[in-house]
Amino acid sequence: MLRSFAVQAVRPIIKSSLNRCFSEGSVLRMSSSSCTQVSSMEPHKVKEWLDSFDTVMTDCDGVLWVGAEAIPGSPQIINRFRALGKRVFYVTNNSTKHRREYKDKVDKLGFGGDLEDIIGTAYLAASYLEDSGFDKNKKVYIVGSSGITQELDDVGIQYLPIGPDPDGHRELGNISLELDTEVTAVIAAMDLHISFSKLLKAASYLARPNSIFLATNTDAQFPMKGKDIVVPGTGSMVAAVATAAGRDPIVLGKPNRLMFDIVQKRHPSVVPERTLMIGDRADTDILLGKNCGLQTLMVGTGVHSLEKVQEWEVSSDESEKRLVPDKYIDRLGDLLDMISHL
Repeated sequence: MLRSFAVQAVRPIIKSSLNRCFSEGSVLRMSSSSCTQVSSMEPHKVKEWLDSFDTVMTDCDGVLWVGAEAIPGSPQIINRFRALGKRVFYVTNNSTKHRREYKDKVDKLGFGGDLEDIIGTAYLAASYLEDSGFDKNKKVYIVGSSGITQELDDVGIQYLPIGPDPDGHRELGNISLELDTEVTAVIAAMDLHISFSKLLKAASYLARPNSIFLATNTDAQFPMKGKDIVVPGTGSMVAAVATAAGRDPIVLGKPNRLMFDIVQKRHPSVVPERTLMIGDRADTDILLGKNCGLQTLMVGTGVHSLEKVQEWEVSSDESEKRLVPDKYIDRLGDLLDMISHL
């Protein structure tokens, strides 16, 4: 029952965010309902495809690595892309880490790249407030972790302390709360210390006129392969805050186009139709590509499988057809042999 409620609560948030994408006047690529397996393509077709994009945006966990280990061949193909003159960006919905932590990881695992090549949702939250002219005499309340606070530090935005919140509320009739008068924005993200007290504060701050409500992403669950447990994702926490506040957030992460918008804003030469989005999860990675007019490639080393793609291809549900990627490959590193001669 609780799981069903969480999923239902997240859906309107996602729908609202996608509606914003469509209303912004962006030119979206026509949704393809057929997927080409790269392994079945003739060499000249692979070359044509490779020549059709200049920029690569790739998800990380499940595409490039699993946990602390690189997926075989992935570092080599990312470096091969760069050798062929393509710009590579790492894009992740994970808000718990600052980009510096990701920079350390891509260097350690052999992927390389610069700090500005890494786009995470903690960075998006700070960038959104900075670019919108957030008053730096005001503060942010965060249901989240240190990845967000570190990014806010980088742009000089103040915030209230994070971490476990003393939760002394035991009777609804005796609730009292001292709110900070300077808080004008709330960021909802992954928070392992989420509590009634945090929901109470977030909803109360969001009741203020003109307060800003940001959510890093709405992933309902955190993938944990090989374990017989369901790990609540950021979406479950965003849904709790949104339900308590009675309003929807601006969702920053995939599949919403703000993640691509920030890449374009920082790098105006990036062209949507000549950009390839690589991912393992259709409802975030591939749908981001579809929402922004990008080419899409799904790998089978993470959340979704080729069998699932084939189900979506023949589905009568248009929302499922939009999840079908343009291309599929079992493992990103399998591209190496196909393009080694180029």
